[in-house]
Amino acid sequence: MKFVNPLPFVSDIDRSKRFYTEILSLRILEDHGDFVSFENGFALHDGQSLHETVFGIEDTSDAPYGRKNLVLYFEVEDLTATYQRVAPMTDLIHEIRKEPWGQRVFRLFDPDGHIIEIGEPQ
Repeated sequence: MKFVNPLPFVSDIDRSKRFYTEILSLRILEDHGDFVSFENGFALHDGQSLHETVFGIEDTSDAPYGRKNLVLYFEVEDLTATYQRVAPMTDLIHEIRKEPWGQRVFRLFDPDGHIIEIGEPQ
């Protein structure tokens, strides 16, 4: 078995595409309207559409998709430059800090409240 990619549900696919392309600088590989895959293997799916596909019923819940229980992790070569560019435009969880394992990272929320961690390669 091979893991392919995470597929978080998002409430507004256009808003999420803008966030991941304009703020995090990811490049879209395929865009099928309610499903978007990026060059790095990351993908997004419109939550309502995916819920109906998976469960066969409309999602009537008003609970947010991001619930502070999943981290989407990305690495960049220049963490400081990325932080300076991204931090002012996002809902920042914390500034750059060094973790106990020696890596520097910062964390933020995407538009649906999913946790994004951006770190430097170890």
